Amino acid sequence: MNSLTVNLHLLMVSFYDPTPERHKILIEDHAFPSDHFAVESQIRQRGHDPAVSLVVARPRAGEETLRRDDLLALIAEHGPELALVMLPGVQYFTGQVLPMADITAAAHGVGARVGFDLAHAVGNIPLVLHDWGVDFAAWCSYKYLNGGPGGIGGAFVHERHVGDRSLPKFLGWWGQRPDIRFEMGTVFDPIGTAESWQLSNPPILVMAALRASLDTFDRAGGMEPLRAKSERQIEYLDFLLGEVIGDRVETITPNALDERGCQFALRVKVPGVDGRAVHQGLEDAGVACDWRYPDVIRAAPVPLYNSFTDIHRFVVILDRVLGEAAR
Repeated sequence: MNSLTVNLHLLMVSFYDPTPERHKILIEDHAFPSDHFAVESQIRQRGHDPAVSLVVARPRAGEETLRRDDLLALIAEHGPELALVMLPGVQYFTGQVLPMADITAAAHGVGARVGFDLAHAVGNIPLVLHDWGVDFAAWCSYKYLNGGPGGIGGAFVHERHVGDRSLPKFLGWWGQRPDIRFEMGTVFDPIGTAESWQLSNPPILVMAALRASLDTFDRAGGMEPLRAKSERQIEYLDFLLGEVIGDRVETITPNALDERGCQFALRVKVPGVDGRAVHQGLEDAGVACDWRYPDVIRAAPVPLYNSFTDIHRFVVILDRVLGEAAR
């Protein structure tokens, strides 16, 4: 339903319920800008000041990623004032997979609710949101779900909340039970699922593109076999980068498989070589990757359609481009 940021706003209407005592939202440093903007505006709209109510989790000095113990300690530190923990499943810049189950348990332990932005997680790693007890989540479909630019977003709401009519919620007729929707009544009787957070009917053409992609996931056997292939591809690319590229490029994505998806966040370390020139050289050679300010090239061997041969070709091209850039 809707787009990712719209869904985050709709869900925060329901799950960010600040009081004078409990009004803080925890996000990560270097959050995707749209998430940061959405959270700040929700805080202001509820009459609070982001300078007071926004808690930011930062890596330790000299580190790139967030430590599990530091996240849990920050939740505990702000516990009595914490209303919502709003974090990514996979951090868009570093590619780090956050410990969602542990974060959820810690937040609930201090009385806060938990939501995740799964833009870089859905279609990338297995997710068991219900079992983890996550309150809500939202995602887009134009990354690993291959729904195309502007593709429709998705939302999850834990079943314990679906029937809670005390939750504040923005209503629209597409959240009305479909068997009575066209009776044109004005008493809202919600669908008994997360669909009750829908406002209007979805765009059919973008839904068709997403359906085609999801059918492909089904034919591939779902996320479990894809993740198994992805882990082998991650290890293969790690090996080739170490053997062929060496210290000319560093990977700021965590090493442990349970802390990473298929994204590699690469930083060029060759003295005098601009990483943007390397990125441009990769693109000119036909490599689909992107540049993230200030200094990271993101490359992702996606198990649904990338082969081990593709990974080998990427490293050969990267080796050549680095050599040319250093001349």
